[in-house]
Amino acid sequence: MAAGVALATAASYGFALPMPYVAPILTLILLARSSQPLPLKGIVGITVLIALTTSTGLVLIPVLRYATFSGVLLVGLALFMCFRQMQRGGNPLPATFLVVGLTLIAAAGTTSFDLAKTVVEALAKGMFLAGLMIGLSHWLFPEPPNAPVAAPPPVAMDVDAGWIGLRAALVVLPSFLLALSDPASFIPLIWKSVGLGQQACATHAQNAMREILGATLLGGLLAVVFWTALTVFPDLWMFFLWTLLFTLVFARKLYGLGGTRLSPGLWVNTLVTMILLLGQSVQDSVAGKDVYKAFAIRMGLFTAVTLYACAMVYLIDQRRVGKQTTT
Repeated sequence: MAAGVALATAASYGFALPMPYVAPILTLILLARSSQPLPLKGIVGITVLIALTTSTGLVLIPVLRYATFSGVLLVGLALFMCFRQMQRGGNPLPATFLVVGLTLIAAAGTTSFDLAKTVVEALAKGMFLAGLMIGLSHWLFPEPPNAPVAAPPPVAMDVDAGWIGLRAALVVLPSFLLALSDPASFIPLIWKSVGLGQQACATHAQNAMREILGATLLGGLLAVVFWTALTVFPDLWMFFLWTLLFTLVFARKLYGLGGTRLSPGLWVNTLVTMILLLGQSVQDSVAGKDVYKAFAIRMGLFTAVTLYACAMVYLIDQRRVGKQTTT
């Protein structure tokens, strides 16, 4: 995992891909879900699937431009159906990218259709590069024959799937509304909110604060430490080596080698948050912006949407338990 994420980071920034943090994030997510490499046909197929699912957001652009309220209702309904389908045993990968298309692409297209196309292109290129880096990492470090296969996520009952889908949709929707005002500035926030929506699907109310808020705060702290170390020798190869080290440390936690009682999802989302914050900080530095001010604002927004997500998990769970008790 560490090699794959580090290689994807070096390649995406080395080739100056748009949204270069996409490839390492996708590499991390795919390696956390499966221990098997993707064949070339599979890489091409998933890339085409991502391009098609995310492009659904392009269809909503005219509705959001000329009938904003109706467009927001359609997005909310579609988010609910996507998250509910994931809870009922649907394939999480296309559903996740459908959520990204409905939020990230649709919001970007309200101000610039070219920006929306650029985001779709960035996601497709990032997925293709992630697939190649996963194959390369498996070639460098082959999986042992007796490697355990990840268990499929549990399938929720229809009633529970509806409540959980509603909870996740309510987590994602405010960030989407905020991004409608300035999509280019809030792209990382939508990425974060989609991740929070998925965490909300897999988190119980009693663990919400620890799992959801813990991943955000720890990811922010890691981003600060990483950036401080990187400024000593700001070089692409040092970026690769630091990514390798940080991912290796937390991959041990993810696979239960470090003696942790926390869930694997917390470690994955911690690393995703770190990569998001670092990637945006690198882009701010290249653009000549005040990196530290931008990071503080971005971290504040991440923390705010995370606290809101914790509140939604608690309130919806309380409502669901109350309904089940009365029936």
